[in-house]
Amino acid sequence: MPDEINNRLVLEQKVVIERLSSSYKNGRIGHAYIFDGERGTGKEAIALFFSKLLLCINPENAVPCETCNSCRRVASSNHPNVTIIRPDGQGIKKEQMSDLVFSMTKKGYEAGRKIYIISRADRMNVAAANTLLKFLEEPEGDVTAILLTDSYQSILPTIQSRCQRLSFLPPSRELMINKLVEKGITSSMAATVTMVTANLDEAFRLAGDDQFAHMRKTVLKLVEASERHVHEALLFIQSEWSPLFKEKEETESGLDLLLYAYRDVVAFKADLQSTVAFPDQQELFRGLSMKMTYSRLSANMEAILQAKKQLHGNMNRTLLMEQLVLSMQEGLLVV
Repeated sequence: MPDEINNRLVLEQKVVIERLSSSYKNGRIGHAYIFDGERGTGKEAIALFFSKLLLCINPENAVPCETCNSCRRVASSNHPNVTIIRPDGQGIKKEQMSDLVFSMTKKGYEAGRKIYIISRADRMNVAAANTLLKFLEEPEGDVTAILLTDSYQSILPTIQSRCQRLSFLPPSRELMINKLVEKGITSSMAATVTMVTANLDEAFRLAGDDQFAHMRKTVLKLVEASERHVHEALLFIQSEWSPLFKEKEETESGLDLLLYAYRDVVAFKADLQSTVAFPDQQELFRGLSMKMTYSRLSANMEAILQAKKQLHGNMNRTLLMEQLVLSMQEGLLVV
């Protein structure tokens, strides 16, 4: 097992690795898995580890040797039996899945199992998901699908029911925050980036990224603007939000940060002792927690989640944010 997995993932994802190893030892390889876990929890790394194990020429104790021709080709993305599908732009399209099904059913592969890994499987559009579903229902030969997602509920229930779900555990946020602070990151920024990713290296990169810092600041300014007046919030969307959050991926990140902000408000309202995402915003969030009811806070968070779903359609992003701001304005009720 390579160092990148051995140093971190063996400990953090011990249950997942043991389950995969057990299925291999017992000769009970599933035809479809869903690897579900937060961003940065090593889903793709373990999917490749499992692919190596299934194709390894000299495995030992349910661990790939890492040195045979098969293992080396999987590691270098050159093994013909392993296919990785990633979103084309913002989503996974039907054409991508149709091409996958065609390639999986034609000849030209080496002996052994065929494996396809679908990264961000929750990004499949309906047509793509239905194409995959038909293939899952009638798999041909030794074929294993591995779907990777950080949003399990966004995958069609009919696909969920045909896959074995393996949940990846996030590392301790408190431990990650401490390590980032030791590297010179402020505790407030460390708290935010560890909500975004469970990968320490990526968290450190984000914490030092000026663009991310600007995004964080803009999200907090939107929360403040929404508290004051609807016209101010709508103007803010036009003047500051839209010029910064230009792409869908950026808008999605902004919506995630906005969701974390309102979760913090709930934490302050309920006097929870959890590690919040924005510890430097206690005064603002405590004030909001006194003004907003639990039902409206819940409605606001649901509106943000719905906006995330609509984001991957063809809806204008500025209009989407304006509608979201109008919905959140209704949350400012006196208890």
